[in-house]
Amino acid sequence: MSDQPTVDAVEAAVYTVPTDAPEADGTLAWDSTTLVLVTVRSGPTTGLGYTYAPAATAHVVREPLAGTVTGLPAHDVPRANELMCRAVRNAGLPGVAAQAVAAVDIALWDLKARLLGLPLVRLLGAVHDDVPVYGSGGFTTYDSARQERQLRGWTEEQGIPRVKIKIGESWGGREERDLERVARARAAIGDTAELYVDANGGYTGGQAIRVAGRLADQDVTWFEEPVSSDHLGTLADIRGRTPMDVTAGEYGYTLPYFAHMLAAGAVDCLQADVTRCGGITVWLRAAALAHAHGLDVSGHCAPHAHAHVAAAVPNLRHLEWFHDHVRIERLLFDGVLDPGGGSVTPGADGAPGLGLTLAEERAAAYRVE
Repeated sequence: MSDQPTVDAVEAAVYTVPTDAPEADGTLAWDSTTLVLVTVRSGPTTGLGYTYAPAATAHVVREPLAGTVTGLPAHDVPRANELMCRAVRNAGLPGVAAQAVAAVDIALWDLKARLLGLPLVRLLGAVHDDVPVYGSGGFTTYDSARQERQLRGWTEEQGIPRVKIKIGESWGGREERDLERVARARAAIGDTAELYVDANGGYTGGQAIRVAGRLADQDVTWFEEPVSSDHLGTLADIRGRTPMDVTAGEYGYTLPYFAHMLAAGAVDCLQADVTRCGGITVWLRAAALAHAHGLDVSGHCAPHAHAHVAAAVPNLRHLEWFHDHVRIERLLFDGVLDPGGGSVTPGADGAPGLGLTLAEERAAAYRVE
């Protein structure tokens, strides 16, 4: 209809923030993190979305995605999502293109909620008032003192009753150090907090099963990506032979990826990343797929991009309160959430959309494009 608000403009900016210490997991090391910010405008109203991705993602946003969604009805976000996915067909949807689609999709949902004057969780419809979070970091580069400080900061200072550390160091080449760090983590958080580990695909199948037996001694209840999520049969085998939940899914860029993972019986809890899988539109569909299989869904990283949509699904387990992304989102945005007590409450302050605004003065120092 002619009186409907339309998308008038789409813009992208790139910010790179150094880490506060050297960081690594089982299969990768890094010293900075890049956030690609998308803003969409309809008249005087602006929505924002973002993804953690290479700077090249911004170029996909500018061409072809901006031209694809400009002029569309601002309320019809699923239509825009479908057209964006078609527009990147020849570029290849999985990877950078999907992350660009995700950032625009999140911005469009934020815009729609702002146009309607609603927190996004109210637009989507809440199932939960509060979204449980787990503290996530524990990088393999940390010494024992830094790891303990981080873990105690979550459990004792913020009251978060579940935490995760990285293992699988050097592609599984430092197994004993992995297990020593897990034991130290358990000692730091005590017996009542939940302890999770993430190998980032660093182990072989047999090694993961062997390590899982030792992890059980420390009451580890979550074993994330013990092997690469490309190997669904191996994940399913590990799942059937270990006592803790086996989880994966963060590298899902399309809905069929999640369907294949669930059909293979590869996970006990599906992880989906709203900034990678095509945005809020597709994240909701992935959560519905998991629900149809009787499984929970967990939001991977980018906590402020997930909080509202996480509250809108019945089978939510929790949201990853990832050290890097929490730090960056607090730096770049105003309106961030408080995880005190182990959960966040999106929309509680009544701010429209995601409730975030770009802190332009703070962010300016980190803008690279």
